[in-house]
Amino acid sequence: MRMLTGRWSRLTRGGCSSSALKGEERRVDSRTIHIGHRPRSASEPFTPPKFCDNRIVSSKYTVWNFLPKNLFEQFRRIANFYFLIIFLVQVIVDTPTSPVTSGLPLCFVITVTAIKQGYEDWLRHKADNEVNKYPVTVLEKGRRLRKDSEKIKVGDVLEVEEDETFPCDLILLQSSRDDSTCFVTTASLDGESNHKTHYTVPDVEDLESLSATIECEQPQPDLYKFVGRMHIYKSNQEPAVRSLGPENLLLKGATLKNTQKVFGVAVYTGMETKMALNYQGKSQKRSAVEKSINAFLLVYLCILLSKALVCTTLKYVWQNTPGQDEPWYNEKTQKEKETNLYLKMFTDFLSFMVLFNFIIPVSMYVTVEMQKFLGSFFIGWDKDFFDPEIQEGALVNTSDLNEELGQVEYVFTDKTGTLTQNNMEFIECCIDGIQYKHHNTDSAGDGLCVTDGPVNGLKQKADKDREELFLRALCLCHTVQVKESPEQSQLQQVDQVDWLQTDGEAHEQPRNQAGFIASSPDEVALVKGAMRYGFTFLGLESKAMKILNNSNEIEVYELLHVLNFDPVRRRMSVIVKGKSGDILLFCKGADSSIFPRVKLEEVERMRTHVDRNAEEGYRTLCVAYKCLSTEEYAQADAGLREARLALQDREAKLMAVYNEVETGMSLIGATAVEDRLQEEAAETMEALQGAGIKIWVLTGDKMETAKSTCFACRLFQRSTELLELTVRTLEGGRKREERLHELLKEYHKKAVQEAPLFEAASARRSWSSPNQDYGFIIDGASLSMVLNSTDSNYRNLFLQICQNCTAVLCCRMAPLQKAQIVKLVKTSKGNPITLSIGDGANDVSMILEAHVGIGIKGKEGRQAVRNSDYAIPKLKHLKKLLLAHGHLYYVRIAHLVQYFFYKNLCFILPQFLYQFFCGYSQQPLFDAAYLTMYNICFTSMPILAYSLLEQHICLEALLSNAPLYREIRKNAMLRWRPFLYWTLLGVFHGLVFFFGVRCLFRNSALQDDGQVYGNWSYGTIVFTVLVFTVTLKLALDTRHWTWINHFVIWGSLAFYMLFSFFWGGIIWPFLRQQRLYFVFATTLSSLTAWLVMILLIVLSLLPEILLAVVRKPCSPFAQKKKPVQSNAGGPPSPLSSARPLLMRTFSDESNTVI
Repeated sequence: MRMLTGRWSRLTRGGCSSSALKGEERRVDSRTIHIGHRPRSASEPFTPPKFCDNRIVSSKYTVWNFLPKNLFEQFRRIANFYFLIIFLVQVIVDTPTSPVTSGLPLCFVITVTAIKQGYEDWLRHKADNEVNKYPVTVLEKGRRLRKDSEKIKVGDVLEVEEDETFPCDLILLQSSRDDSTCFVTTASLDGESNHKTHYTVPDVEDLESLSATIECEQPQPDLYKFVGRMHIYKSNQEPAVRSLGPENLLLKGATLKNTQKVFGVAVYTGMETKMALNYQGKSQKRSAVEKSINAFLLVYLCILLSKALVCTTLKYVWQNTPGQDEPWYNEKTQKEKETNLYLKMFTDFLSFMVLFNFIIPVSMYVTVEMQKFLGSFFIGWDKDFFDPEIQEGALVNTSDLNEELGQVEYVFTDKTGTLTQNNMEFIECCIDGIQYKHHNTDSAGDGLCVTDGPVNGLKQKADKDREELFLRALCLCHTVQVKESPEQSQLQQVDQVDWLQTDGEAHEQPRNQAGFIASSPDEVALVKGAMRYGFTFLGLESKAMKILNNSNEIEVYELLHVLNFDPVRRRMSVIVKGKSGDILLFCKGADSSIFPRVKLEEVERMRTHVDRNAEEGYRTLCVAYKCLSTEEYAQADAGLREARLALQDREAKLMAVYNEVETGMSLIGATAVEDRLQEEAAETMEALQGAGIKIWVLTGDKMETAKSTCFACRLFQRSTELLELTVRTLEGGRKREERLHELLKEYHKKAVQEAPLFEAASARRSWSSPNQDYGFIIDGASLSMVLNSTDSNYRNLFLQICQNCTAVLCCRMAPLQKAQIVKLVKTSKGNPITLSIGDGANDVSMILEAHVGIGIKGKEGRQAVRNSDYAIPKLKHLKKLLLAHGHLYYVRIAHLVQYFFYKNLCFILPQFLYQFFCGYSQQPLFDAAYLTMYNICFTSMPILAYSLLEQHICLEALLSNAPLYREIRKNAMLRWRPFLYWTLLGVFHGLVFFFGVRCLFRNSALQDDGQVYGNWSYGTIVFTVLVFTVTLKLALDTRHWTWINHFVIWGSLAFYMLFSFFWGGIIWPFLRQQRLYFVFATTLSSLTAWLVMILLIVLSLLPEILLAVVRKPCSPFAQKKKPVQSNAGGPPSPLSSARPLLMRTFSDESNTVI
């Protein structure tokens, strides 16, 4: 795809002042788009610009490159590449086993993986086609044509109707609404589900005869930034120049709402749209289990190399004995005698490698993939995750991290919409220091309720003019739009006003008949709050804002300018003009943003009220106003227009004008809006802390509000000592750097250095013990000082303090800072497993950064959900997701991995021992069919069923006993100690299999007819004992039996018996030699062979059976079923033991049904 790179041409002066263009430089990285036919001179050169088409491509493969590309990617995996080399060695070198023994399992693994990846890519192709073939309406030469979306070109004028999605990035030219606006939702882009208002370009009238040129920046991914100009050419007139900004740009993926239809011109198409540029493939997250598998593979690879080296060395030592190298019955050929000795030794080494290569479990990768993929469905099927409000359940976007849910050590959570409901309700307000609360009575004739009393104790009520000014500010300072119901939209505005005339129904009818559309739920709450006090916002029509005051009179204000909200300013303003000609500026924003711009004495009257509301957990906003003289407004208007026409540094110029006009204001009052806690938020946080998980709250809210929420969620207790590192605590006579270092040292001494003294006194204290009851609070400015400091000691002190606190609150956080916090903890000593959970677009960065990302299906759209690994409807579902599902997923896959290595060691060890009794001749002990089918058919299904269905502890016990989660943290079941246990168990079983059967063969005449058994009979008996032992070992480890477990375990054993009978009982024409012809049937005809096989199976499993019988119950779950400690945050039982879980032996847990 090639982007057009042009230069900005100097604009003609028609339509804008020369000052607007002064200082504009020629600019590269821009594009010029022609609409219609721009008049130009015959001598002016014109080269049609080339832009990419509107096709979207998210697929990875095509029909032609699927096979080579997929094979290349699969063989980049070390295990697959290793088996490919082994297969090639078997083909090239004369090895003791057929190439089929390695080729067939490898082919099975590659095929299954290719089918899975091919199916996933086919779904992506299908989704691409749905988008690319979507029909759109294009205006061409006055005609409306239907085209596929992929055929849209830059410069085409499109028609989009209500509830349709924009097929590309468009500049809004015309709207069906009278006020030249339209409403869109951008939930698929930035996660915000609220309606946003966009404006048409002025002076665009007849689209059929439109001739214009758009100059704009080249595609870039920032959703909130767009800079451009539009030249509109009219006959016999100077071209008019209009500025273009984000308010004129309709983004691909957004949906048109509450507007019948709009017309727009395509400026960015296909992979150049902001939506496509924002799409980033998720970074490959690897679980701790995968890392353990790779470490174990290296160990077993070393074992393999050691076995091959030992056998190669002993072979040549043995052959140096006279008569052993060339016996009379096996003389060497001339070619063998002339072969180089070192080459022969290398060939023998490779042959032994091939013979023992099955110790590396290649099929384990497929089993693990299937376990993760199929296991993820249990989360989606869990009925406890279903939310009737949104009619949705949990969603799994990434099945590769299921086991990580059982390893989480840190949870980073957003506040608004995650801990709280993001459902704003107006609680109270303060006007000139006087507190007002609404009562559900109409006793107050003026529309305001009786005050609860002044904060300062001097006045009982504010002046009526100040009250009305405050309520007018709430009705005017916003971007709310009124959405009419279908029935009401057919009536006239006067009818709506008539509804409001009746005193008894003064303000109920608008709420029932109309809805409000806003980009923030806070704004809707404030407008509804003003309605309670008698001032109703009726809507915006053609720049005229109408409100109904408490005297049932309609007031009309002309909207002159909107100074939009942004997270840096943390405020927004409007400039309006009343009927009397007065020009007013109303501003609302955070207290930290408003207080510096108003008089100090006004701040003192309001600060107490604002701080108290914040401590109670309310979201606070301050409201101020300013009367603008004609000269002041003219200066501000000129500055705003000039800044909006700028092509370079437009945002900085606008910010400068905003800051200039928003000074010298007068503070009117403040509002308090409540955001209620999520259902069971406190219980969920308490349970997670009881599981040993440390919780950090990362929010952009002010400290007092967030701190109150932490207390409500029980993250902070009343006895918690809070360690605060904020701008307020850093203020002092000395430099902030010095004060920061001093506070960090002080907190480190208190929370870290003194902690061991308490641990010595109480080694097994609970998580919420007073000895460790510290909470840490830091704000964004202080965090920047810590992270940006050249002294790395600051970071270390900060981390050590936080790690010794029960909970950490980070307030006033920007989205990027959230990700930085997660990364800081994620890469700290020990590499703890982190989880981030949020519901909005501002949480995406930390969701992507954490090991596991959880999205909440909340009210801020689905951007967090789409970028997450898992999505749940409510915060309360996180408890079961981690403590139950996560716990079981980890135990299952950990057992699967250890079991695979164990059964393959049992499989290959007898083959290795056999070489000591066959002159190191590389003679295989097992038939090629057994070598091929062992991992694919005979032992694969039981462990897969186990890894999907096992419940060593029931779900109710896991949920009610959060401390159980601690037993499996830090990859407890895949550490070296459990791995050594499983390895020694495999060695023990391998020795029993081989030498037990060898004892049987001391009596060579075992058959009734006196014939002796051969080497294939020997190997068949060993293999039969092997298959039964490893399968029954899994049966002993199974705690939760279902019909599926019974079917696959006993079915696998039955299949082995039937296969062996048929494989050896029929002459297969495609085999050149049939080594097992009637061997299995003949072997089983011997009673001695039956007794020995049964004896060896029992002997192998006897230690675990005796251990289960002799051991006294030591687990809290070995007792009879009864409610265990109900306090999820309580200490773990001193009787609990992790050993049966870590070793996964047949233990006392199997004696209990919980």
